Amino acid sequence: MSEHFFEIQKGNFVASEKNKVNNVNLIIENQGQIISLLGPSGIGKTTILRTLAGLQKLNSGKIFLKGKLIASDKIHIDPEKRNIALSFQDNSLFPNYKVIDNINFGKKRSNGNGSSLDTKEVIELLHIGSILEKFPHQISAGEAQRVSIARSLMSKPDLLLLDEPFSNIDQSLKEEIQVSVKKLLKRINLTTIIVTHDSYEAFSMADKCGIILNQELKQYDVPYNVHHEPNSIDVANFLNKGIFIDVKVIDSECAVHRLQHEELGEIRGKLSNNFPSGAKVKLLLQPEDLIHDDQSKLKLEVVDRKFRGTNFIYTLKTKNGEHLPVFVHSHHIHQHEKSENFGVKSPIYIDHLVCF
Repeated sequence: MSEHFFEIQKGNFVASEKNKVNNVNLIIENQGQIISLLGPSGIGKTTILRTLAGLQKLNSGKIFLKGKLIASDKIHIDPEKRNIALSFQDNSLFPNYKVIDNINFGKKRSNGNGSSLDTKEVIELLHIGSILEKFPHQISAGEAQRVSIARSLMSKPDLLLLDEPFSNIDQSLKEEIQVSVKKLLKRINLTTIIVTHDSYEAFSMADKCGIILNQELKQYDVPYNVHHEPNSIDVANFLNKGIFIDVKVIDSECAVHRLQHEELGEIRGKLSNNFPSGAKVKLLLQPEDLIHDDQSKLKLEVVDRKFRGTNFIYTLKTKNGEHLPVFVHSHHIHQHEKSENFGVKSPIYIDHLVCF
């Protein structure tokens, strides 16, 4: 038994020797929560979804849904008896059904659970009104994805599984649909697990985010903590949010901890991990951690500049050859060119000092 809405206990998910995830422990406390599973392609995320849906057997461990054991090494509840809907990344629509018939098929599968959903609302939300009379081979991959999501929503499942649901959708439409889908899922209180390799999508959509790397669930936490306090170097490197620099812990006993870097000088903040004074550690430095200050005496050489719309990302080089990324708003009074000196505000203060 499980007292939670959904729970995986020591689950081993295996599709092949390379495509597997071991010893997964994951809890969804309450109905209506949205969970994202984030990791590189081919790591085993889809294998987890297929196993949850009942399309393949759980290697070992236990899976509970609404207090009921639906999978273990000895028990396998058939997919049609789980009331779980899976929307695949690839086109999984019935080829001989029109789009509207595919959507209505989901409605026919509904067992009456969950909130009432209006077909017209879902069609408008997913921008598929103009293709209702077409067949799957007549629509784009992105449109097929949206139809698959609509069909899954109309079946009113206890658990909705979305496999890379927005990967084929044009960027101009993607964000709007993500926001609309999330609002709908929350309104109808539909528990959802989303698989993605896009960290921005995972963080914006989910209440909790699981990071899958090297055949393990490395971290499972709220998106803010995953981003600002990754629990391992592997997670930090996967998120690709910064670089690690060598520092020495000067004081870890006071309210504001202090680190020392040979060139950047003193770095202050709150250590996420416990390290004694004098310890030599690696500090995660993210682009938003350093603040540009033209008047600062701390100057570093610009070796690269990338324009990202609302901001620039400058890469600064230390004398030891470390390359430090820095965000600067694109409306800053002037731009800095390569080889110029770039001022960094000091002493440096970082809310979360993530060290390993």
